[in-house]
Amino acid sequence: MEAANLSAAATGVALPSGPEASNSSPSPGAVVRSTPGGAALPGRQPPFSVFTVLVVTLLVLLIAATFLWNLLVLVTILRVRAFHRVPHNLVASTAVSDVLVAALVMPLSLVSELSAGRRWWLGSSLCHVWISFDVLCCTASIWNVAAIALDRYWTITRHLQYPLRTRRRASTLMIALTWALSALIALAPLLIGWGEAYDAQLQRCQVSQEPSYVVFSTCGAFYLPLGVVLFVYWKIYKAAKFRFGRHRRAVLPLLATVQVKEAPHEAEMVFKARRPTLTFQESGDSWRERKEKRAAMMVGILMGVFVLCWSPFFLTELISPLCACSLPPIWKSIFLWLGYSNSFFNPLIYTAFSKNYSNAFKSLFTKRR
Repeated sequence: MEAANLSAAATGVALPSGPEASNSSPSPGAVVRSTPGGAALPGRQPPFSVFTVLVVTLLVLLIAATFLWNLLVLVTILRVRAFHRVPHNLVASTAVSDVLVAALVMPLSLVSELSAGRRWWLGSSLCHVWISFDVLCCTASIWNVAAIALDRYWTITRHLQYPLRTRRRASTLMIALTWALSALIALAPLLIGWGEAYDAQLQRCQVSQEPSYVVFSTCGAFYLPLGVVLFVYWKIYKAAKFRFGRHRRAVLPLLATVQVKEAPHEAEMVFKARRPTLTFQESGDSWRERKEKRAAMMVGILMGVFVLCWSPFFLTELISPLCACSLPPIWKSIFLWLGYSNSFFNPLIYTAFSKNYSNAFKSLFTKRR
């Protein structure tokens, strides 16, 4: 967006060389447009193009869908008593952060995108509030994803040592640490003066570009939880693969033993005594296998969407201040809104792998009707 403004200004100010050039400088308030022949003529600023209107419409729909979908998840968790336990409190914490992203962060970011040159016209105070909520809510959303992955990992690999009481305490601790760390990263520039978010001369509002704060914030908000999620998913995949292989080795010899015994009376006794036990073990193991595969698939999709949405933004955020290089503003906007879209995908992934949520949604809407 800013690159387009700069290029338009460059083509508009280019005047023919010669004596007339020194006397033909445009006035400060005039808007210059170029004709096909290259002459610069004063005129009005061109209106929004069809493409710009389409993009703004899509962003508004994304904001509304993110807010409504996460709000629906929160209302469902609050209304259904069966959801007042782990892991739904982790899902509720994620939905709270994503609702705040849609309600407080994304609309102001859209206002900044629509302004000429991405200038901030809303003052210093609102700039600091917006940047603080941006860092707080996005960081909390990312760490909540890591907390859900950790809860699934402990449930699969330590289901005997991870009872409901321990799980509840662990989830409460993870939620508290998530929001405390997010608040520390968001408020550090305001509390200790670690860089400045608002530039009055350029009318810019952005996260502090102090190199030390950039390293601290990007590592704490993305790279550290990314390492946690990758490690957890690798352990879940390894545990699920080991359990599946052990289950096949344990069942096949037992079936072979049952088939070998062909004596009429003994076979009948074995059939009556052992068949219920064998059937119970098969159904129990297959049910646990299905549950573990579903959890591993959910964590895998959650991790994949999380990495695809946030990696481009945090890579550019870390590299740009350190190498003193700048990415075109249009790509910065694309990477930023791609990261915001992760707040839209999170509730879709949670509810897609849970029949309880789909049934709760149906009952919620049927009761209202």
